[in-house]
Amino acid sequence: MTSPPIKCTQPGCTGTIDGGYCDVCGVAAAPAASVAQSSGSRSTGSGRTRSGTTRSGRTSRPSRGSLGAGLIEIPPVPARDPSTAVLTNPQVPENKRFCGVCERPVGRGRDGRQGLADGFCPNCGSKFSFSPKLRKGELVAGQYEVLGCLAHGGLGWLYLAMDRNLSNRWVVLKGLLNTTDPAAVEAAVAERRFLAEVEHPSIVGVYNFVQHADQATGEQAGYIVMEYVGGQSLRQLLLDRRKAGGSLPLPVALAYMIEVLPALGYLHGRGLVYCDFKPDNVIQTEEQLKLIDMGGVRRIDDEDSAIYGTVGYQAPEIADEGPSVSSDLYTVGRALAVLTFEFNGYQSTYASSLPDPASVPVLADNESFLRALRRSTNTDPDARFESAADMTAQLTGVLREVLAVADQRPRPAFSALFSPELRTIGAASLLAGDSAPALVRPGTAEIITGLPVPNVDRDDPAAGYLATLGTLEPAQLTAVLTAAVAGEQGTPQAVAESAETLFALTRARIVTGDLAGASQSLGQAAASDEGDWRIHWYRGLIELAAHRFSPAREAFDRVYDMLPGELAPKLALAFTAEAAADQMLATRYFRLVLTVDRSFVSAAFGLARTLLQAGDRAGAITALSVVPDSSSHHIAARVAAVRILVSPPAGLACVSAADLQEAGRGVSRLKLDQIALAQVAAEVLKAALARLHAGEALGSGELLGCDNNERSLRFGLERTYRTQAQLTSDRRRRTELVDLANSVRPSTWS
Repeated sequence: MTSPPIKCTQPGCTGTIDGGYCDVCGVAAAPAASVAQSSGSRSTGSGRTRSGTTRSGRTSRPSRGSLGAGLIEIPPVPARDPSTAVLTNPQVPENKRFCGVCERPVGRGRDGRQGLADGFCPNCGSKFSFSPKLRKGELVAGQYEVLGCLAHGGLGWLYLAMDRNLSNRWVVLKGLLNTTDPAAVEAAVAERRFLAEVEHPSIVGVYNFVQHADQATGEQAGYIVMEYVGGQSLRQLLLDRRKAGGSLPLPVALAYMIEVLPALGYLHGRGLVYCDFKPDNVIQTEEQLKLIDMGGVRRIDDEDSAIYGTVGYQAPEIADEGPSVSSDLYTVGRALAVLTFEFNGYQSTYASSLPDPASVPVLADNESFLRALRRSTNTDPDARFESAADMTAQLTGVLREVLAVADQRPRPAFSALFSPELRTIGAASLLAGDSAPALVRPGTAEIITGLPVPNVDRDDPAAGYLATLGTLEPAQLTAVLTAAVAGEQGTPQAVAESAETLFALTRARIVTGDLAGASQSLGQAAASDEGDWRIHWYRGLIELAAHRFSPAREAFDRVYDMLPGELAPKLALAFTAEAAADQMLATRYFRLVLTVDRSFVSAAFGLARTLLQAGDRAGAITALSVVPDSSSHHIAARVAAVRILVSPPAGLACVSAADLQEAGRGVSRLKLDQIALAQVAAEVLKAALARLHAGEALGSGELLGCDNNERSLRFGLERTYRTQAQLTSDRRRRTELVDLANSVRPSTWS
């Protein structure tokens, strides 16, 4: 039976207890009610809760925050006692005093005298005032007792106050820095309007809006009553790190942005832009982030209100085009750069250029992070991330990669943009035939049909139609899609004109070898949206199929720029580099993909090939050992490792005794049919005989049941050939195997 709701006991409050706290005023329940509802909740004393609630019962007290994206743990920042945050001598620094009308410096000292906090602009005559308007002990709107100033910002003073009507709950009052500044007044009014609409767990909550008369002038001033967020700003956390000689660790900074981006996305979804994102405006309290200072928020289509931002973070197009979703994401990229390395001079210009990566280790060592920064801070708004969700997904992929590279522990995840690899590339022929090569470089056709495929947009009009064609062979699929694009057989116009239909037709034509047709259909898709990353993906496939490796690499590199958190572009770059004989680049990307996600088995075989090509036999064998037991190509990887062990290194006539013993142990662990097992065993025994013929000893112990002498090894090799002959159905091959068995059989008396 459901227990009846427990009413809040605070005077005048109509809320009920939810999780140990009131769903209206946010104050902790009385002890009995608190125990009944949530034995783990507690008050911090003086009528203050660990953290407040927002309107409509939205609580900001999760037992454990999501900070860290589920990938890393970030140390919590203890909630600060509000009374310790009050400034003892609240002043606006003189270098931050500007006229609200003409924007010229005001209130500056001269000849050893301090500047006036209140006065008139010497340039235009406008009145200015930078002094706090509320005094300690002053009761605002008959409810909020002021304890003092917390901070000053671009738009107003922040005061700490205690709500005497709701059990002494701590709140923040925000007023104007200069009530004579028309733009500031307008922004304050706008802030009230937007904040009334905003309700998100990572955005500071608003409780009330009040008017209060200035004690000195009698003028009425407006104040926003907000949730008190007691923690540290990302700027303060950065400054603490800088004192110790560093910046924020890259994983931590990425986790911060991943956590706060959904709050910006929430604003964007409501037709709002934040405008002034920077580390100063994000607070970590315990295990949660809060976006504060909503003074710069405005409607996306607002062409008249004043625009607020901070030099060094603000996008370069703001002055001409105004703020946008893209400009907000730009500020996030700039903040991410400031948090992760010494970005000297970043506030000296609006230019978005980043330092030379060679001079910044965190950029030189983390290519995907560098590409994410470059995209988010691109001078072209259309080249940036499309949305906060888009940026969040890519930064999460980058975070997985950074963590995996650091500790060599995979961080796999399903991609929302790409399928898994369709088949393992470069493994199909490794179990076929006697004396097969250890590893075989795949052809471009195998690469193209095995690479991941861009997922179909489920909201596209053609999504359902394309799902019905999944069983068709490439030639059939090409014919059906060609007819669909032409509008034949009653194909709906939306399907015929869909980019998804054109992309599917492009891939089908590439697979069937019709590269001219593929270029044509891709051109049709590009005509409607040249900026779509899939245009570059399929262009790369066309160039790869035509063996034009340089333009193929350029195309896949562009996809990597646009999707720095995805593994598919890196895998495509690895295969393209290998095909172009750029072994170093291929090795780098194969290794990166495999480090993050071992389900990309193609990367394991690719890495083994490039390492073997470079003479690193041990590294190649290690790469193959990564192929999991659950993979259908696990046995192929084991066979390839054995063949590497029995293939003499360049310049040597035979393999080592240790390699032979390891190869023998590898064969004994193989779960193959008899004929395939006999084939691999024959290769090991032939390598052992080659070592003996080179005058080298085999060492102690047996090898595949044979003593380490030529006679025993010949008998063993003979058995492998006769086993194969008995099992093969090919009469010609059977004769060849019997002849081989006879040729290696040692001389006997019988």
